[in-house]
Amino acid sequence: MTTPGTEPGLRLTVLVGEADLWHHRPLYTEIVHRAHAAGLPGASVFRGIEGFGASSMIHTQRLLSLSEDLPVAVVIVAPEAEVRAFLPLITELTGDGPVTLDACEIVRPGSGTGEPR
Repeated sequence: MTTPGTEPGLRLTVLVGEADLWHHRPLYTEIVHRAHAAGLPGASVFRGIEGFGASSMIHTQRLLSLSEDLPVAVVIVAPEAEVRAFLPLITELTGDGPVTLDACEIVRPGSGTGEPR
């Protein structure tokens, strides 16, 4: 159930390494460009300061030698149908990397019952 001024959506999060590449460019860049070409309303890339993945090696920005492949999250929030239509466009990019979907409510500014701030 959504509240007035919101609509149901999905948050797609793709977790990659900063050094992961797709055809000589960062993987996160390719995901963002595909989201843009697919007409999704937006995509953001967040760089982690510490993390580990399948290799179990902890990458951290505190140690110069281990700061070359920090975790990166690409986050896209859109109506469910748009996110689900986009998934096949990134499956070749993500391989066995983690991709999550979370139900959310999208707040549309000016569509609620209150006055804009």
